Amino acid sequence: MLNRFIAAILITAALAAPSFAQDRRAPSSAAELRLSYAPIVQRVQPAVVNVYAAKTVQNRNPLLDDPIFRRFFGIPGNKQPEQMQRSLGSGVMVDPSGLVVTNNHVIEGADQVKISLADKREFEAEIVLKDSRTDLAVLRVKDGREKFATLDFANSDELLVGDVVLAIGNPFGVGQTVTHGIVSALARTQVGITDYQFFIQTDAAINPGNSGGALVDITGRLVGINTAIFSRSGGSQGIGFAIPANMVRVVVASAKSGGKAVKRPWLGARLQAVTPEIAETLGLRTPTGALVANVAPGSPAARAGMKPSDLIVAIDGQSIEDPNAFDYRFATRPLGGSSQVDLQRGGRTVRIAVPLEVAPDTNREEITIAARSPFQGARVANISPAVAEELRLDANTEGVVVVDFNDGAPAASVGFQKGDIILAVNNQKIARTADLDKASRASPRLWRIVVVRNGQQINVTLGG
Repeated sequence: MLNRFIAAILITAALAAPSFAQDRRAPSSAAELRLSYAPIVQRVQPAVVNVYAAKTVQNRNPLLDDPIFRRFFGIPGNKQPEQMQRSLGSGVMVDPSGLVVTNNHVIEGADQVKISLADKREFEAEIVLKDSRTDLAVLRVKDGREKFATLDFANSDELLVGDVVLAIGNPFGVGQTVTHGIVSALARTQVGITDYQFFIQTDAAINPGNSGGALVDITGRLVGINTAIFSRSGGSQGIGFAIPANMVRVVVASAKSGGKAVKRPWLGARLQAVTPEIAETLGLRTPTGALVANVAPGSPAARAGMKPSDLIVAIDGQSIEDPNAFDYRFATRPLGGSSQVDLQRGGRTVRIAVPLEVAPDTNREEITIAARSPFQGARVANISPAVAEELRLDANTEGVVVVDFNDGAPAASVGFQKGDIILAVNNQKIARTADLDKASRASPRLWRIVVVRNGQQINVTLGG
């Protein structure tokens, strides 16, 4: 009996062991030995470009303010030494006329931009559109007299975890390079790179210089624009992130239409994440969805019937895990018509139709403060719905906000930041940009300024 028992175990092990080996086999033909990604790469490579950006900056040396020092070293006038800052990235040709999409951080602040094709030819390029919210920018080849190779957009919503992808770019400036991997995850929302947190994660090697390059599927279609890596060493550690093609498509469409800013649908409601505590209060099994915190009067959300405390669970049949997922889904919807949004309200499901329209930009009155003051060089605007949407402010916010800075603006050196709301200057309420312009022309001994930053009020005192 014991011998039969041992024999049975051995037979069972012998039968089970080949279950792993049966999945492995030698190539059965010479054709299988020649399987390669080369045909895809050869078709895609001509549409991927290298992007070179340069910016001239002055090295401020306080010693050069001294006329004796300048005369001693023979430096004329008050001329400061200049230095050329360069950045390197990649891009993708998306229109035969020479339209290139890349990352905004590759060309941010650049005075000169060049692109280099896979065949080593170089072209001057101009910046058509920049969108810091998605970290995307669109360039156009100057004096383009030929039809360039392009990539077609894939529907990035059809990607699945495990799909094979190829990353093409110019890592570390070594030249155009192809790496391959799989889609490691989808809808990554806690990356912290852009306003729209909804990234494709891949283990295809992505390194500095790959930014703006192509992530393509095995049919050679563009599924994403490589934009960032997670790394403790500065090099690839198998965690790279790409902006989905459906978001890239929206930015490119705005550039093709001649717009200087990306036009997106406006919801007019502030959303918040569902915490485990909130989920328990609402009687939810899992903390998913986007909770409506408030709704701006007259906004598309208000006209559709959305109310505070509604829980958004789906849009156009696609489930919503958190506010970032909704922001992405809503932002990639085409303008015009409406989107069907499913809500949980009072224990029942309600479906509403939200109009897809841009935020109004009335009474923006954007100006640049020129007077010698702590605000000099700051570009400020009245908070319209469009400005609130652009800067991720509460839809009900009013006042004057910093929207940008001129190069070398004293306001930036003082410490002001984009998105700062100026409430008061020297006890004078600032309600319009004209109020701030008038206040900046005064010459007080002290500047007492009240600012709201990220919802927190800050009182600042600066010397005149």
